[in-house]
Amino acid sequence: MRNHGCCCWRKVQQAIRFYSSSSSSASRLLDFINIDFPSNIGIRGRREFARLLQLYAPDDPLLHHNTVHGHIIVSGFESDTYLNNILMKSYSKGGDMVYARKVFDRMSERNLVTWSTMVSACNHHGFYEESLEVFLEFWRSRKNSPNEYILSSFIQACLHVSSGRSVVFQLQSFIFKSGFDRDVYVGTLLIGFYLKEGDIDYARLVFDALPEKSTVTWTTMIKGYAKMGRSHVSLQLFYQLMESNVVPDGYILSTVLSACSILSFVEGGKQIHAHILRHGHEKMDASLMNVLIDFYVKCGRVTCARKLFDGMWNADITSWTTILSGYKQNSLHKEAMQLFSEISKFGLKPDIYACSSILTSCASLHALEYGRHVHAYTVKANLGNDSYVTNSLIDMYAKCDCLTDARKVFDLFAGDDVVLYNAMIEGYSRLGTQGELHDALNIFGDMSSRLIRPSLLTFVSLLRASASLSSLELSKQIHGLMFKYGANLDIFAASALIDGYSNCYSIKDSRLVFDEMKEKDLVVWNSMFSGYVQHSENEEALNLFSELQLSRERPDEFTFADMVTAAGNLASLHVGQEFHCQIMKRGLGCNSYITNALLDMYSKCGSPEDAYKAFSSAASRDVVCWNSVISSYANHGEGQKAIQMLERMMNEGIEPNYITFVGVLSACSHAGLVEDGREQFEVMLRLGIEPEIEHYVCMVSLLSRAGRLNEARELIEKMPKKTPALVWRSLLSGCAKTGNIKLAEHAAEMAIASDPTDSGSFTLLSNIYASKGMWGDAKKVRERMKFDGVVKEPGRSWIRINNEVHIFLSKDKSHNNVNQIYQVLDDLLLQIKEFS
Repeated sequence: MRNHGCCCWRKVQQAIRFYSSSSSSASRLLDFINIDFPSNIGIRGRREFARLLQLYAPDDPLLHHNTVHGHIIVSGFESDTYLNNILMKSYSKGGDMVYARKVFDRMSERNLVTWSTMVSACNHHGFYEESLEVFLEFWRSRKNSPNEYILSSFIQACLHVSSGRSVVFQLQSFIFKSGFDRDVYVGTLLIGFYLKEGDIDYARLVFDALPEKSTVTWTTMIKGYAKMGRSHVSLQLFYQLMESNVVPDGYILSTVLSACSILSFVEGGKQIHAHILRHGHEKMDASLMNVLIDFYVKCGRVTCARKLFDGMWNADITSWTTILSGYKQNSLHKEAMQLFSEISKFGLKPDIYACSSILTSCASLHALEYGRHVHAYTVKANLGNDSYVTNSLIDMYAKCDCLTDARKVFDLFAGDDVVLYNAMIEGYSRLGTQGELHDALNIFGDMSSRLIRPSLLTFVSLLRASASLSSLELSKQIHGLMFKYGANLDIFAASALIDGYSNCYSIKDSRLVFDEMKEKDLVVWNSMFSGYVQHSENEEALNLFSELQLSRERPDEFTFADMVTAAGNLASLHVGQEFHCQIMKRGLGCNSYITNALLDMYSKCGSPEDAYKAFSSAASRDVVCWNSVISSYANHGEGQKAIQMLERMMNEGIEPNYITFVGVLSACSHAGLVEDGREQFEVMLRLGIEPEIEHYVCMVSLLSRAGRLNEARELIEKMPKKTPALVWRSLLSGCAKTGNIKLAEHAAEMAIASDPTDSGSFTLLSNIYASKGMWGDAKKVRERMKFDGVVKEPGRSWIRINNEVHIFLSKDKSHNNVNQIYQVLDDLLLQIKEFS
């Protein structure tokens, strides 16, 4: 009997060694155990059971582990801590956490490996709350001192549990005192924990104290700085890494490339690209190549990105989506559409990101038909239910002025998705017509009735609608709702509020919002500048610019465009020239916005020569730039030069628009070039440009000043639309020069009938009567003006003393030194009377 037992035991040992060293399935070993090995004979070695538990069992791991577990119990090893630890690990690897926990709970003796195995197993299966409970139970028992493995698992659990934050802070003193913070595993996870808490300084202290750093450690720290918006520090760390013995892997390289993208650090990205080429990463890792492509497109190097893409042998759908997104970001929408059409040729199917990206390009080009084809594909590929795609579809249809189809998509998929509600509200708000703006408000009402909580973007879109309606009351209600829903007044929302109040003619409320902001980025500052300039509060804009210079923000091209405009509105050549100097020092002189603002400023300040110099030095000249220089010549009566600029513009292939001809016709009017003006009017018609009110005003003024009043009247009567007061007033002004009373009376009556509040028509007619000595008629006009409640807008003048602008209106007494000013005026009047 003993010999039989020894023989069987040797047979078991041989079988275990055979099956554990061969590639045969573990199920064959189970068959051997169940058939050839009698159940009443126990395996006498713990090592054999351990090796048996660690066998790979692809067919049925649970059956394998249960069978071995049963034999362990039968053999009397149920309380063996060593085997139970391996059992827990085996059950966990096989996905059987219930059995692993049962083994753990029934263990009478637990060592440090037991606790560490259980905590790690819970983490592996995402049971982070349970993992933290097991660790706390271990900590309370304190039979064993923790090691780096259980502490690493504990910190990993805390990274995913909200209550873990306080526990880490409670134990951090022990971790630091015990020196575990210098362990590469514990230290790396501590760095990740502090980064998640937003405490990058603590993370850096742990990082710097680590005597040994793994690639994961470097990746965590570099990525943390990049996420915190400190990409320049990420690059510094990368260069520090390159000097150490650690070889950067694909994750580190991807993180650093992203940092270079954020900083637009092209040279740094090229150096990393060279490193990748030297080490052959591009042949192995498509994801790294995708990050490289993304870097180049974000830095505006689309050609380089396309070369990389074309050279990829393993391009996946992410590669295609990245280059598509790059084309979109760089406004190369036609190229994006061509590339999208080629995806299917390579056996790939566009995903939600590719479809969303190309729909954005369709929206930018108003390519409605192509967008419909993409829509059809999303339906066929069952992508239409995705919120990302649906949002892009609504946006595409809205920008293509096809709100009916946008609404159909919205009604089909909206449900309770606040993102789609925002897209539909934004679509209605964009067109700006009364009907669509009210539809936007109705959509918001529907949100409220469905109890869908609006997001910050909802309020921003609604503010756009209220601004288009110029409804101050509505803007205030939206502002109130933002407080009611607890929407944080972040930079984006503050900018929208400032714009909204500005467009509703409440610049004081805009300033209140601006002053409430503790943190202001340049967009918020620019919104306030723009509001002041729009409302002719130019002095306030200049004063605010002085505050900007004391802040951390630095003005950009939009800031300077507003400042130059403000200087032009004040006709302050000296201030305008100061801004021009700052623009040149900052290298912004090539910007088209600034060039146009400079042209306008020099023109308003009476310096057409400087305006032409700014025009000549422009790196590129768009139609707005040409229009600005033509208008400059027009404002200074340089009719021939304006016509020459038009001819030069057309010779250079720039197509004039209706604003171009407003400038040219105005120049002809001021210079008295009647025939030239008529010729340019005909040229405009031949180019297919429909005459607008401004063109008719210029032509009527041109003919009237030349004494050709009947021709001017005939032109007015041929206008296809109802003649506004502005055109009749232009004829009235011509009558004042020639003294044609009858036609002046007719023109005045027509102007007043068109706009009863037009004080200019009353004033012109009264002055014409007075010039002819018809004082009774002049008095009647003034009395009628007073009876109708028409108030003449007072003229104003200003003077700049010691960098401070002083504004004066007729009979104005608002100035701080009003008494002194009137006293000086009285003295001057007395002196004038003495001389006379």
